[in-house]
Amino acid sequence: MEKKEIWLESLITKNPQEGYELAIKLSRMGVKSTQPDIEVLKKLRKEYANSASGLTAASHVIAVNFQTISAANKYWK
Repeated sequence: MEKKEIWLESLITKNPQEGYELAIKLSRMGVKSTQPDIEVLKKLRKEYANSASGLTAASHVIAVNFQTISAANKYWK
């Protein structure tokens, strides 16, 4: 079994900006895990980059991840 690198140590961030950047990374890593073939990813990117519904769906995934990170950080209070 292949040993995977641990890249996500915590959902805790210093501020909302870092939290948002982490939400984007989580979203991108989710896509990468779902489709590990980089050539397929590059091919598909051309299709969804010009799709309003595809971009809206991607934004939704980022927003959901940001909600999770915000809650983990007690909304930076």
